[in-house]
Formats: sequence, C-alpha cells, structure tokens
Amino acid sequence: MSFGAVCVAACVLGSVALAPAGEDILKGLRQGHPRLIALEADLARVREMVAKEPLAKEYHAALRAQAERYVKEPPLEYKVIGPRLLHVSRAAVDRIYTLGLLYRLGGDVGGGSARRAARGTEAPPTTAEAFADRAVAELLNVCGFKDWHPSHFLDTAEMTHAAAIGYDWLHDRLTPEQRKTVVEAIVAKGLLPAKKVYDGGGWWAKSTHNWNQVCNGGIAIGALAIADERPELAAEILAAARRSIPLAMRSYEPEGGWAEGPGYWHYATRYTVYYLAALQTALGTDLGLIQEMPGFRKAGDFRLHFAGPVGHTFNYADAGSRSGRAAEMFWLARTLDEPRYAWHQRSCEGRPDALDLLWFDPRGAGPKAENWPLDRRFRGVDVVFLRSAWEDKDALFVGFKGGDNRANHSHLDLGTFVLDALGTRWALDLGPDDYNLPGFFGKQRWTYYRLRTEGHNTLTIGGENQDPAAKAPLIAFASIPAWAFGIADLSGANKGAARWWRGIALLDRKEVLVQDEVELKAPADVVWTLHTAAAVQAEGATATLKQGESFLRATILEPKEAKFETASATPPKPQAQNEGVSRLLIRLAGAKEARLAVLLTPYRGQPPAAARPMTPLKQWIADPAVRP
Repeated sequence: MSFGAVCVAACVLGSVALAPAGEDILKGLRQGHPRLIALEADLARVREMVAKEPLAKEYHAALRAQAERYVKEPPLEYKVIGPRLLHVSRAAVDRIYTLGLLYRLGGDVGGGSARRAARGTEAPPTTAEAFADRAVAELLNVCGFKDWHPSHFLDTAEMTHAAAIGYDWLHDRLTPEQRKTVVEAIVAKGLLPAKKVYDGGGWWAKSTHNWNQVCNGGIAIGALAIADERPELAAEILAAARRSIPLAMRSYEPEGGWAEGPGYWHYATRYTVYYLAALQTALGTDLGLIQEMPGFRKAGDFRLHFAGPVGHTFNYADAGSRSGRAAEMFWLARTLDEPRYAWHQRSCEGRPDALDLLWFDPRGAGPKAENWPLDRRFRGVDVVFLRSAWEDKDALFVGFKGGDNRANHSHLDLGTFVLDALGTRWALDLGPDDYNLPGFFGKQRWTYYRLRTEGHNTLTIGGENQDPAAKAPLIAFASIPAWAFGIADLSGANKGAARWWRGIALLDRKEVLVQDEVELKAPADVVWTLHTAAAVQAEGATATLKQGESFLRATILEPKEAKFETASATPPKPQAQNEGVSRLLIRLAGAKEARLAVLLTPYRGQPPAAARPMTPLKQWIADPAVRP
C-alpha cells in the first residue's frame, strides 16, 4: 500500500472512530412521523413534477397501475426458497413503498384517471385511503411472521426496512395497538438479531461487499423508525452501522467501480443510498460519510459506462444483462449535483418504482450535448469500457475486464469481454446460474459452466480453470479519436502461463481487435472462446455471425494456420442449458508461444475489407497515437 493510501485509510478510520456514539447520534432526530426518506416538502415537489413533467406523470400512472394490482393480490406468505426468504422481503419493500407513497401523495395527482372514470372509460380509481389500508395490511402481515429469517440476514435487513417505512409513512393510519405490534416486530425480528451480529463481530458487519451495505442500511432504517420508542437500542444500532458501513463504501475507491459487477453495484449502491437518505431526513446529517468517501461520490459514473447502447450491461460476476432502472441515480444526481446521472436514469427502460418518482430529477442534457468521454477505465476494479458513440443504439460497445477472481460473486473470467454493435449483443456473458444449485457458493462453485473459465469470452489454457485467487491488472489504456484500447496482464490467471497479455481495441470506432500474447512454461492447448446467440458459420480463418439483417465477421489475423470451429454451450443438467447460445472457438494445440489476434467487424450489406497490419501490444503502450 502506498503512503498516500495509508494516509487516506488512516483518515477514514479516524473519522469512523470519532462518529457519534450512544444517544449522541440521535441528538438531531426529527420528532414525529414521517421522517424517513420522504418528508412533506419532498411530496410537494413530487406533485409539482407530476403536474409539469410528462415522464414523471408516466411514472405516477405506472405506480398507480401497480398499486391497483397489489390491492387485488393475496398477501405475502412466509415461504423460504433454498436458504432464502429474500423474495418475500423484497416484495414487502416494493409493496409498502408503492402503496405508501401513493397514499401520501393523496388523491389522483395526475388527474387523468379521475377524468377517464368520469367519462365512463374505466373503473373509478382506487382511493389513497384504500392504498393506505392495503399497505397497513401488508405491514401487519409481515410483522406477524414467525421471524424475518436471520440465518440469511439479507432477508432480515430488507424486511426490517419494509416494516420501518411502513411504520413511518403509515403512522397516522395505525392504531396505538398496531403501532406497538410493528415496533415490537422491528425490535425483536430485526434490531436485536442485528445487535447480536454487531456484538459478536459477525462476518457481514466486517465485510467489504453488498452484504455490508444492505444489512447495515436496512437495520439502520429500522432503528431510525423506532428511535422515539427505543432510543438506547436505536442509538447503539446506528453507531454500530456507522462504524461498519465505511468498510464497504471504501470498495468504490478510487473511481466508483464495483468488483461484484453491475447487478451488485445496483444492490449495494441502492442500500447505501437508502441509508444515507434516511439519515439525512431523520437526523439532518449523513454523519460525514459522503464527504469521507470520494469513490462513492463517483459511483454513478460506473453505471453510466457499464450500460451499453441496447439496454444490456457488461454483466460480469453474478449479474444479469439487462440494465433496468436504478432510482439511486436520481438521488445521486440531486445530492451530488450531477445532472448527467438524472439523464441516464430517465433514459432507462423498465417499470419505475416509488423512488423513481420520489427522487425524480428532470435535469441533464445528455452525453452528446455535454460531451461525455466515449471511453473509460475504472481503476481499482480494472475494467474498461469503449464505445463509438453515445445516444446511438447501433453504436459499437465493448466491456473488458482484468480484475480479481477473489472478489465476492466473481467468476473465473479474467480477460472476458462483451460486444454490442448494430443494435445487437454479439459477444455475451451468460451471467449467473441458479443460486440454489448444490454448493453454488461453496465447494462446487467452480464446477458450474457459467462460472468456469470455459464459460467466458477469454482463453482457457491447458483445459484448466483460472486460479480462483488470481488478479489481472489493467496495465494500459488509451482513448483518442482514431482508436481506444485497454491491455490486461493476465499472467497470473493460469499457473502454466509465464506471460499472458490481452489487449482489446476499437479501431476507427468501427471494428474490434482482440489480441492475446501468450508465453507458456510448457506446451499446452490454448482455446479462444466467444459466446454468442447469433447463427454462426465458420469457414477456416473466417466466421460469419448473423442476427436478423446484421452481421459480425470474425477474422483470425494471427496465427495464420489457426481456424474457427463451433461448439455447444450446453452443460449437464440441472445447470442452465443456455438455449440458443453457441461457442465460437479457436484451438491451438500444444502451443508454447503464440500471438492470437481476432478482428471483429460488424456490418450490414457487403462486408468491408479485413486486412490489418499487426503490432505487438508493447508497441500499443509505447506509442498509442499509432494504432494497428
């Protein structure tokens, strides 16, 4: 660790030690309810947005439609799947937020439903009071569960969060007896199990990944909700969470990247934001965390770049590929005065949730108007994003990673990449498999195809998985108009490699070059892999991939004798069968030293010429102004 890093760590740890302890942490507690996440002034702003912003009005209408469905659905049941109650906890969070916000906004804010009902074109809208009644029923239902499943503490934290929002937002709708029931449930089923973890040095309180933020965030919100009734316990919980959560928030350093991949970036960041937003509304302070965590302040940048032009992310680790929405981007935009985050969130597709409306921000002109950089390297997580354009669904987009195989939720995927072009994903990441597979997070993890090295768009050397403890730093990055590239040193990924570098470049913003330079300690088979949902026709050193009327030509530039072949991507059941996906392969038998270069050219109509001069990766680094 450098001297500067030691100084930063010392400063952060010192500030944690100086965090308020005991009841001092509650000295600024807002009296009465509601005080969590949404104050009355926030609701007034939302009503104004719905009245004047068409997209906010759409969000409101979508939330009303969802709430109408919730009113008709049966209550949630205590049903554990595998080791988790998490799906029930998350459903409770969504139901209580949605129903509770519509109740608090009151009436038919947008006006459209009432007018259509008056004309007889649809049933009269459900009243705000009816939404409140159903929200209260949801709240009391989950408070009646036998427990909130503390053996998988994410379940407990999210259910505590749901109950806390319900208690706070619906306080005026609850009878004194109902309030007592909810407080007792939050304490007995949420806060006391968390206190046991804090007091005993439990693992999630010391972790540096999403479990830390979710557990601390959900439990802290529970403590803030009942701080009037149980001030000593609430203060103790809040002080413990304040000591714990910086451990995970420092994982965003130095530039906002997240080693667990886009899916868990969303989960971790969302709960960090829930926590900070609740602190700000309930205590009037974030306890100094935003100022102390410069990496977290850049977290929104990571999402801007990991989202590709066709609604897919670079979904490494246990992440699905769809970008979806992330309401925390609105909060980050407003809190950090970053309108570009708001533009991004408004451009995302998918069902909005209550916080999309609550934190809605109409600012931001977009990347073209604001001249966002096309390419970005994120140090700390060793991930590169390259693209030909913003605001163009046909744009060329590459996500490429080195990284650390020891990261939580990681796969053995150092060197992998994804590729979008012409509105289509050509090189894809299969994402996670079923979490309930035997040993998925244990001894059998590296036996499953989607997690193994062969299941990713990288090299497999000697038929072996990568070392689960391997790291692969990005050793070079350049971004100029003619081209952009990243180079990763993957030498530590395989015990048989003396040196392995992989460079990926955008050439003229029109083609992608994937170049591997491998020196092995002893001859071994080397297999180059690209997973695709396209129809593939392999003919010697050329392969043509087709999706609709679009094509991607793959050309082996080196070695001259190499040929493409195809193979199945279907593993044995009960693993996911990866329907419609095939592997495009290059096999080098008994290689000792090789430079393997593949040019990927997207096109419609007639394919362009494929001749390219070859240059070593060291030359890329030495003179990035001269592209291959």
